[in-house]
Amino acid sequence: MMSDLLEHNFPKESFIGGWYIPKNICDDLISHFQNNKHISKPGHIYLNKKNIIDLKTKESSDLACKFYDNNFTQTYTNYLHSCLVNYIKKYKSIEYYDKFSLQDSGFMIQHYPIGGGFKEWHFERGGNYNSNRILVFMTYLNDVDDGGTEFYYQNIKTPAVQGLTIIWPSDFTHTHRGQISNTKEKYILTGWYAFDK
Repeated sequence: MMSDLLEHNFPKESFIGGWYIPKNICDDLISHFQNNKHISKPGHIYLNKKNIIDLKTKESSDLACKFYDNNFTQTYTNYLHSCLVNYIKKYKSIEYYDKFSLQDSGFMIQHYPIGGGFKEWHFERGGNYNSNRILVFMTYLNDVDDGGTEFYYQNIKTPAVQGLTIIWPSDFTHTHRGQISNTKEKYILTGWYAFDK
């Protein structure tokens, strides 16, 4: 059952939650990226009110997807919902927020080449343009021994283990960056929960 997902043991005070979704879904998402690589775009960052490409900060190829494009993205979305339900059970105060849901823009499948990644410290809600973001989600789509995510204030490195789906708050309290692998390429999926408009 989706509600019986194996939990990764992050400290509760970190406000980082993690659960494992089935590996075959991750394989399907990687295949989807590879089959549509020709329409992926270089990863960008938002700086000085502009979207720019800066390989010193972020080196990736990003493929935009909708949550209900096809059977496997819908299946992923169902598992993601189970992760959110588990997260809210763990941090019940979230129930006091106004209504929020998956951000309309969908999610990104991101491919990082060897030596690539989001290399600089950053967080996910930094201005009016993204002020409605509440929570971030990310799923590691393949195993990368040295390719997790570093959280600055929590002093935590989350492991890049296929299927591990992590959820965390979008604010500066969860400043983070990718752990850059010099041995293996990495695939992740990421997006946001945001206040309904």
